[in-house]
Amino acid sequence: MSPVVEFKDFSFQYRTQTKQTLKNINLTIQQGEKVLIAGASGSGKSTLAKCINGLVPSAFPGKTTGSVTVCGLNPTKAGIFSMSKHVGTVLQDTDGQFIGLTVAEDIAFALENDNTPTQAMHERVLKAAEIVNVASLLKQAPGALSGGQKQRVSLAGILVDDVDVFLFDEPLANLDPAAGKKIIALIDELNREQNKTVIIIEHRLEDVLCRHVDRIILMESGEIVADADPDKLLCTDILSQKGIREPLYLAALKYAGCTLRPEEKPAHIDTLDIAPHKEKLLAWFQQTGRQAAEDANPVALELKNISFRYDENAPLTIKNVSFSIRKGEMVSIVGTNGAGKSTLASLICGFNVQTEGQIFLDGKEITPLSIKERGEKIGFVLQNQNQMISKSIIFDEVALGLTVRKIPEPERTERVQKILKICGIYKYRNWPVSAVSFGQKKRITIASILVMNPEILILDEPTAGQDYAHYTEIMEFLRTLNRTLGITIIMITHDMHLMLEYTDRSIVISDGQVLADGKSSKILTDDSITEAASLKTTSLYTLAVKCGIQPPSALVDGFIHYERQQRFSAKEGAND
Repeated sequence: MSPVVEFKDFSFQYRTQTKQTLKNINLTIQQGEKVLIAGASGSGKSTLAKCINGLVPSAFPGKTTGSVTVCGLNPTKAGIFSMSKHVGTVLQDTDGQFIGLTVAEDIAFALENDNTPTQAMHERVLKAAEIVNVASLLKQAPGALSGGQKQRVSLAGILVDDVDVFLFDEPLANLDPAAGKKIIALIDELNREQNKTVIIIEHRLEDVLCRHVDRIILMESGEIVADADPDKLLCTDILSQKGIREPLYLAALKYAGCTLRPEEKPAHIDTLDIAPHKEKLLAWFQQTGRQAAEDANPVALELKNISFRYDENAPLTIKNVSFSIRKGEMVSIVGTNGAGKSTLASLICGFNVQTEGQIFLDGKEITPLSIKERGEKIGFVLQNQNQMISKSIIFDEVALGLTVRKIPEPERTERVQKILKICGIYKYRNWPVSAVSFGQKKRITIASILVMNPEILILDEPTAGQDYAHYTEIMEFLRTLNRTLGITIIMITHDMHLMLEYTDRSIVISDGQVLADGKSSKILTDDSITEAASLKTTSLYTLAVKCGIQPPSALVDGFIHYERQQRFSAKEGAND
């Protein structure tokens, strides 16, 4: 193998910043390697990626020291266009990457720039589309595709140029578990069969590690703090110390007091030798508590026989859906991309009106109410934050709803400042929205709804793009809001940990219908439900099966109860 990416004593400081974002980076990535770069938000991961693909300093000027070479080129001198011939980047926000009006046009963009002959262009576009399984979508508009399909189209757009390095920035952020698993499998296939160098930046460590990774590179405060084989790194506690979520099965084993060794292959639950740790795990499991009693609060929201189609000639998108949600519940709505989850939310909020059926809020039918009237009691945070933001400055964006409702300025300022602090973005209050990260934009949109004090809060993918620390911060805030104010919270999510940790109950939507409605732990330990709904059984399920725990959901319940107790104890200790 030969070096493809090489940093030597490299540091970088953005022109608009007073401190270095990257500090003394020494890193070598060999031809054909697959590496995972992890770290909390602001650790420098994305800036490191921009140095590899040439965006730094061409599009993001600043001061550099040391050296970096990629495929034998100096990105600083080569520029973005030259580097794009060697490094293909798939962005976290795929909507910001599309150029063409159709999938075919978008995939062909690089070839058109190179003045490729038409016949050759058609052949190469079709070949790339077939590799990522989007050949049937070539005539569709990229914006109309599901999250998983968008990721595949973006990948085809760099495959068609035959680059040497694939660089993925949060490829799983907006995908359901099954789609995410397929994308990771596809990346692994390209790495093995075409000997492509693959660099993945991702928070969802466990999902990436479902396929082999050569190295995990951990960053903190612009420095590399670890660079090791996954089996070695996962035996330490450095991930949790640096704010990265460990795979759930490893967290359970460590809670049980087990000491893992690299030779036990802990990088994936299927390869892990559980025999040395079975006795300790079983003993710990017997000591864990169980879930709380059934909720007896009155019903806050009820859907009765709801069906919906987007126009009279189209097939039904939502088919005879019925469920109720009690006051103060935290419920997750889960299912594959395109199953109808977001459409259901739009019906509840009044953005669309159901073809059949009724929706009740506090026992009153709300179909005649306008979007504004429903918005007084129901807040909705969209999955795509770019569709919600209309002001240039963060403070003004969060204050917009209060401004429209003519809330007096002193009260408006107080409420906005309080929410900005809770959401961890107060220090950015006077920044342009365009200057913050994807995850920070998500928190801005959540804050803009929370400031309105809704009775029911619906969040579409609230944790997409968040690192574990910010994820926990937002979710613990939502839980506090839920418990102290009794606000009802509905989360549309692909995040199986969120589903388990924060919502005791989940409603599974598949093909516009309710496939299951019950305890999250039971749903994620049921192979038939997870397969039908494009979910993924939790690794705790596999761990339970390996240890002979029946039913497997009992281990999941025990794990979640234990984690909640640990977090509560830590919070109480901090308050003391």
